[in-house]
Amino acid sequence: MRRFGRNQEGLDGTLGRSGSLEVRLARGPREIWRAQRLRYRVFYQEMSAKPDVISRMFRRDADRYDGACDHLLVIDHAARGRFGGIKPKVVGTYRLMREGAAARLGGFYTQSEFELSALTSRHPELRFLELGRSCVLKPYRTKKTVELLWHGIWAYVRHHRIDAMFGCASFDGTDPDALALPLSFLHHHARSQGDWLAQARPERCVAMDRLPIEMIDAKVALKQLPPLIKGYLRLGARFGTGAVVDRQFGTTDVLVILPVAAIDQRYLTYLGDEGQRYAA
Repeated sequence: MRRFGRNQEGLDGTLGRSGSLEVRLARGPREIWRAQRLRYRVFYQEMSAKPDVISRMFRRDADRYDGACDHLLVIDHAARGRFGGIKPKVVGTYRLMREGAAARLGGFYTQSEFELSALTSRHPELRFLELGRSCVLKPYRTKKTVELLWHGIWAYVRHHRIDAMFGCASFDGTDPDALALPLSFLHHHARSQGDWLAQARPERCVAMDRLPIEMIDAKVALKQLPPLIKGYLRLGARFGTGAVVDRQFGTTDVLVILPVAAIDQRYLTYLGDEGQRYAA
């Protein structure tokens, strides 16, 4: 297990607050365990992911990347325990992996689905950050919780001088034909280009351009986008070429690519250039 707090001076306290909700990084193995329990509850109990024997036994979503990552948490300090007393609860999480950690493990998690080496080699001077395993407990899926998570991500990005973010984002379901409209919309209207081009691994690639551009109703397509993907799009993200069907998690995944320089200035203004909106 990695040593917590390494290179985190300035990030070891509260990153933001809103009412009873606090966003900060996990402070040790026990808090990572709480994030893994939340992920299990959302991915395996609420959604259609299929746990292996170990995940089912311990009721945790865990993998070999967790120990090398930082884990962003939203904690509700007014949550009630089973006997009615106040018991703070982890209600949202994001997993953050920097390049150094990925190098020690032989690559990013996303590289199991998407080709990233060409993308990163075209930008050797930039610092990349992988965003993953994002989930929020159902009663807390509100604008405020999502904004707190992004407030924490923005503090992390500024602290580590990150230049670009990427990661997998998912559609529920494993039938790409049922997702033809939103996938085609992303392909035709929000696909990464030029130096930011990236694509699914050839052996796993599923075509996203399932409909011609003239058949796409943008308003209907936008309504069919999952909230997380729609949020990335609003920030200024673009998406890789080709999707990947993940049968273990019951999803169809797309690659999100978000250079910090491309983030919509309106969003940064909304949070405040220094992230003051949810300042602790």
